[in-house]
Amino acid sequence: MVHPCRDLQPPGIVGPFGHGEARHGPCSPPTPVNDHHLLSAPAWCAWLLLVLVLVLVGVGEGCSPIDDAAAGGDARSITLGAYTTPAAAYGTSLLPAFRRHEQERSGHDVTVRESYLASGAQARAILGGFEADVAALSHEPDIEKLRAAGLVTHDWKAGAHGGMVTRSVVVIGVREGNPKGIHQWQDLARPGIEVLTPNVRTSGGAMWNVLAIYGAAIRGHAGTPRGDQDAAIGLLAGILRNVKIMDRGARDSMLTFERGVGDAIITYENEILVGRADGKRYDYVAPRSTVLIENPIALVDAHVDQHGSREVTQALVEFLFTPEAQRLYAQHGLRPVVEDVADEVADRFVPVEDLFTVHDLGGWPRMQQVVFDEGGVYSRALDQSRGAAQ
Repeated sequence: MVHPCRDLQPPGIVGPFGHGEARHGPCSPPTPVNDHHLLSAPAWCAWLLLVLVLVLVGVGEGCSPIDDAAAGGDARSITLGAYTTPAAAYGTSLLPAFRRHEQERSGHDVTVRESYLASGAQARAILGGFEADVAALSHEPDIEKLRAAGLVTHDWKAGAHGGMVTRSVVVIGVREGNPKGIHQWQDLARPGIEVLTPNVRTSGGAMWNVLAIYGAAIRGHAGTPRGDQDAAIGLLAGILRNVKIMDRGARDSMLTFERGVGDAIITYENEILVGRADGKRYDYVAPRSTVLIENPIALVDAHVDQHGSREVTQALVEFLFTPEAQRLYAQHGLRPVVEDVADEVADRFVPVEDLFTVHDLGGWPRMQQVVFDEGGVYSRALDQSRGAAQ
């Protein structure tokens, strides 16, 4: 099995070593849109030195040695495999609240091991042998990959919320005071605007970003005629032409923006809200038309049965849909799926004139084929952006 502590994770994964901000590492390098190179030698050396130090001391901060038998068979232990954006929400609020809840309910302590990666990378890690008991990912296709592989065998969409545990919207983060006057998607295609967005090949957030732009354009709300796919591709190409760096995940992309890179960032609303609450000095705009992000969670049947942890993992999943947990998500800038709580906190979030869902665009299978498969909208826009840049 892949051990979440023993298989050391580079900076860029906030895992069982403890909580902190994701940073770039050899598994999460920043990728210039027209130059897919890995990190520089100094960055690699820094990571390798960190690994050597951890090996020499035998354990990383916040991660105690655990033998494989305990990791594979502790009924009161859960391994969470999640995407990077809600790392702080889980690590500082939701998981501590769940542990308190379980202590009160059952009288037992619960151990939760955590791993955070860009959503696509996390799904691939689970497919490749990382034994997560529960997967909290950015979008439906990444959970569906686990289902297709036989790791998730129950109907994960059953229930009142279709398996979606949080929502957000795609927005544009800008520098304080919005000095470049960026208000709508088409403003990101103006010459001289430096844009950040992650890489769609690794990041679920990046896929939501592309769908926000494509959907707004195809719906006629981004300076393009309604239903004109060529115009939508042209808009997306114009924005991609201005992308300065493509990080591997939304959290990494936000950290790049916070270091002063770029004029604008396409990102989750909650990333901006959390940063501003922490004193970061930037603003954001919600374009006239954008997509409603819906984030799924699913118990990984094959692993909970192997570990004997089904009961406690199911308790965690159920807890995350309680009003208490949904309010904690909202404190971290995520929009609740429980309607009573959503109404309670509605004034924390900006209204969007044309808020559409992926289902309004035909659903994930269609969007995968039309937008993200080879030769689709994204590939054509990326090729067009590179051709114009040459």
